[in-house]
Amino acid sequence: MEWNFQTAEKLVAALRAGDVTSTELTDEVISGIERDDKAINAICVPDFDRARAAARRADQARARGEDRPLLGIPVTVKECYNIAGLPTTWGMPPHRNFMPAEDAVQGSRLKAAGAVVLGKTNVPLGLQDIQSFNDIYGTTNNPWEHGRTAGGSSGGSAAALASGFGALSIGSDIAGSLRTPAHFCGVYAHKPTLGLVANRGMVAPPEPALPVELDLAVVGPMARTAHDLTLLLDVMAGPDPLTLGVAYDVTLPPARHERLRDFRVLVLDEHPLLPTGSAVRAGVNRVAAALADGGAHVERHSPLLPDLAEAATLYTQLLISGSVARFPIESHAQLRIRAAGLNSDDQSLDAVRLRAMVFSHHDWIEANNRRELHRHGWRQLFTEFDAVVCPITPTPAFPHDHNPNPLERRIDIDGVEYPYFDQLVWAGLATMPGLPATAIPAGRSPEGLPVGVQLIGPMFEDRTPLRLAELLEQKIGGFQPPK
Repeated sequence: MEWNFQTAEKLVAALRAGDVTSTELTDEVISGIERDDKAINAICVPDFDRARAAARRADQARARGEDRPLLGIPVTVKECYNIAGLPTTWGMPPHRNFMPAEDAVQGSRLKAAGAVVLGKTNVPLGLQDIQSFNDIYGTTNNPWEHGRTAGGSSGGSAAALASGFGALSIGSDIAGSLRTPAHFCGVYAHKPTLGLVANRGMVAPPEPALPVELDLAVVGPMARTAHDLTLLLDVMAGPDPLTLGVAYDVTLPPARHERLRDFRVLVLDEHPLLPTGSAVRAGVNRVAAALADGGAHVERHSPLLPDLAEAATLYTQLLISGSVARFPIESHAQLRIRAAGLNSDDQSLDAVRLRAMVFSHHDWIEANNRRELHRHGWRQLFTEFDAVVCPITPTPAFPHDHNPNPLERRIDIDGVEYPYFDQLVWAGLATMPGLPATAIPAGRSPEGLPVGVQLIGPMFEDRTPLRLAELLEQKIGGFQPPK
């Protein structure tokens, strides 16, 4: 039997039944990587010798009667996580030789659960792109069409999963970095509620791995099925043992409903600031039709929905002001001059981005206060709905674009060009208020490229979007290997 595209759930069952060993699984995956990854370039830091040793230990542990959630399962880890003995560079050449002394919290949790870490997956420079390429490790290609991006910044992880390089992966998300690669590569990903999953050790080199609370950014699971997301999230979830973990444990409540017909879902396919491409709109509508056919209550409009244009503006302000906080003062002075030269009537996202680059602390507090009003609006919306279905980006995977100035790049939406970073408006819908969102496959474009949608759920997190993802997978199908 070929194991590389089997789900983690099935692999766990096969290992428990004695149908296969972890050593056999690991050897088969490594053979697949050595054969196929030259064309994809998903695995940027292989760790095969230690993986084989970990697989042997897993087999020995099972022979002793041990059983852990991921015992013997081959997995990958996004390059930005610290793993002792492997470089952590974030794709930044000055740090190509940085070697952390200890694992990130999530690396430790994977290993404690028995997972076999095959190596690290590729990322963009500084995790700051919707593609995954850098001068250290090169470009990750989309497994469905090599001339297109696999997404970013967890593009290597999504491409690895789609190619059969491990059953699970872990990534991170501040601007759709879990969800967009899943959408582009036809796999699953889950952006947890802000703060649910400890992030220590997912830090840019050479900074120390401190238990800081990040704004907007989360770490989360990626998989080839919705159920596997839940399996991995249960391993990852919980506070840092150095902080809240001293006093608290986490138990995720069950989903609000178990049957499709009991769900109340708001479906969105239009954004006031950016059109949705026809292929993605068709994917959203396919999911909406499946929900209706399954008896779910589906609406297309609600007065409770927070203002999408303001949400996109707030998200951009919070994202950009945080990203440039460490700019050299010379750059900051130049940016202030440019921002001051903007027409006061210019409220485009390009203008919002530039103004956010020179935000004061007062400006940030004001934006954060408005964010709290949006969070309150979402809480009200989720008294009437259980989930919101909407796009992740407005298009399927786009051709590689390595223009060194991202502000000069454009995204083509049904033949019309728009600023490259405007495509983040849909990812920001869940990120700005800190909501959980599950990315699921939703069919193919006319060109045969994967199309995904996201299921945004209520905060603070129960299993509602994950359960809805499982039900939709049964209804419309899920991951299919690239042809």
